[in-house]
Formats: sequence, structure tokens, C-alpha cells
Amino acid sequence: MTSPGVAPTPDPSVLARPSGGYAMLAIDQREAMRAMFARHQAEPVSDEQVTAFKLAAARILTPYASAVLVDRQFAWDRVVAESAVAPGCALIAAADEFRPAHGELVGEVSIDRAVDPQRVKQQGAKALKLLVLYRPDTPAKPRIEMVEEFVDICRSTGLVSIIEPVSRAPLGGGDWDWDAGVLAAAEELGDRGADLYKAEVPCHGQGEPDEIRRRCAAISEAVSSPWVVLSSGVPEDVFPTAVELACAEGASGFLAGRAVWASCIGAADVERELAEAATARLQRLCDIVDSAVGR
Repeated sequence: MTSPGVAPTPDPSVLARPSGGYAMLAIDQREAMRAMFARHQAEPVSDEQVTAFKLAAARILTPYASAVLVDRQFAWDRVVAESAVAPGCALIAAADEFRPAHGELVGEVSIDRAVDPQRVKQQGAKALKLLVLYRPDTPAKPRIEMVEEFVDICRSTGLVSIIEPVSRAPLGGGDWDWDAGVLAAAEELGDRGADLYKAEVPCHGQGEPDEIRRRCAAISEAVSSPWVVLSSGVPEDVFPTAVELACAEGASGFLAGRAVWASCIGAADVERELAEAATARLQRLCDIVDSAVGR
């Protein structure tokens, strides 16, 4: 995954709404999405079933999103070939390779060498995204080196770099503080050159509002780029307030999937649920971001 040559400095605002806020949709979940489907059916979940959902979500929801994040494993080539993304919605390619380990569906992550930055740029990508697992008992150096290499790849190709550090349990077991990991990850990786930082919502959005705001302010202090929140772990009905609280303390929006479309999985008419319920949720989130960031 090398990209020789010099390219213009990427501008993350290509992923934003006219207000300057980010209202970005994630459909890059892989085996995690398969597991969501498995909870609603007895038969095995096929690759095509996952891909079909991603394509439907892209067609139906991207008219309302400022950008959409898509994975290579299930959907990238189909999304591009079928022109599933609405005009005006920027494309983000997931550039991370997930491997099950340590009893987790995503237990180890590396840069996906099968993603060719030049090729995805030619296909319309404006950005690449990299997931990073932060564990309190594993060394920082490999994480930092991976992020710095990823940022260099993006810069040399003229693509916006998005990193997504997530707090995970120590491999050695024992008590640990998930929220402390969210902030520690921001302090370790928030000033490593990435153009956009994607953070977990403190307290999973379910703590006291003042405490959530205090922790979001700490993320803003640690991260040198614009940052947005993800929705994993945050209840669907709580996420809009979580976005509002985060934006009040310096966040610039969201890059989220589950809080928008997860409840559509297993519905009798999935496309209708996407067109009605999921679209309404996404539009509400867009309004929140425009109001909060555009003040």
C-alpha cells in the first residue's frame, strides 16, 4: 500500500456539510454486521446478504449524509460500480484489516495492504479511515508507528486521513476503566498528524451530561485536528443528545452507523425501514450538527 509522489495537502472539509459540521454515515462494519443479522435468523448469514444491506443503506441514506465510509471486504467495488452514493456525499474507504483475536471479532487491526490508495482515489474516494485498538497494557510504539505510516500514505496520495482509536480491555485481564482508555487514546494519538479524529462517546453517552461534556472537552484538548464521535455502544435514542453534548465541547459532528440503521436489520421490509425510520434519524442528527457547529 504505497503511494509515491507528492499530492496537495488534503482538506477534511471536503467531508463536511455547508455548515462546517460533519454528518457522516458508516457502513464499513464487517463481521460485526454479520453478527447483527445472525441475531435475527437461524440460517447462516451470507456475504451477499451483508452486501445487499450496505448497498441499500448507501442508496437510501447518502442523500442526507455529508460522507459515507465503505469497506473493501463487502461493498466498496459494488458501491462504486453501481453508483450507489448520492452526488454531494463524499466517499471514504476503510483502509484497515480486521482479524479476530483475544475472544473479540475485531481483536487485531493493521493497515489493509489490499487497499490501493491511488485506485480508490481514482474511484472517487476523498479519505481513508484506520481503526486503532488502544489497550492500556500494550506498548504505544506500534500504534503510533501505524498511525504515522497511515497519515504519510494519505498525504502522499492527497487523501484525508481519519483515525478511529477505540478503548479495549487489557490483554492481561483485570479491572480497567474504559473511559480512561478513550482519553488516553486521544492523548497518545490525537496529535500524530491525522486530518480527522473519530472518538467514542464518553460514558457511552449515558452518564451525567456535565460529566460527558467534561470528558469531551478533554478530548478536544488532546486532539489537534477536528474530531467527531462514533455511535457504537451508544443507544440509538441517546445518540442525538450525545452528539449535541460532544459538539458543545468542541466536536465537529459524527461518523456513525449503528445509531442510524442498526434497528432496521431484521425488519420485515428493510428498505422501507431505511427510507423512513433511518432517514428520519439521520436527518435529525444532521440538524443537530448544523445547529451546534454553525453557532
